[in-house]
Amino acid sequence: MNRIKQWFLRFMTGRYGTDKLNMWILGTGVVLCLISVFIRFAPVNLALTTGSYILMIWALFRTFSRNTYKRYRENRRFLMFLDRIKDREHRYFDCPKCRQPVRVPRGKGKIMITCPKCKEKFQRKT
Repeated sequence: MNRIKQWFLRFMTGRYGTDKLNMWILGTGVVLCLISVFIRFAPVNLALTTGSYILMIWALFRTFSRNTYKRYRENRRFLMFLDRIKDREHRYFDCPKCRQPVRVPRGKGKIMITCPKCKEKFQRKT
């Protein structure tokens, strides 16, 4: 048993592993697979099963990937997306000059926004 454990540790060295995006992809794949069990219509069942397998293979690919920087960036974008969905008190705009995301409070009407990075001023409705 110790030999298998050592082999697996050597195999996973330098690989990305798992993260929050992987858990969402894998969970969605499992849910699609469970839904496909209860669907009797063959084309829909086939589409759901195929989709679930594709998602699970994608999660395995991300787990065993050696391109850790790219996987980290994907997970970071996903977490930023989740934060934007959960944040009900603010709106997010991209600066027209440098594309820096800028967070402003909701419900203030038309306001002048100053980009913290390039100091560009632009007007948006919140």
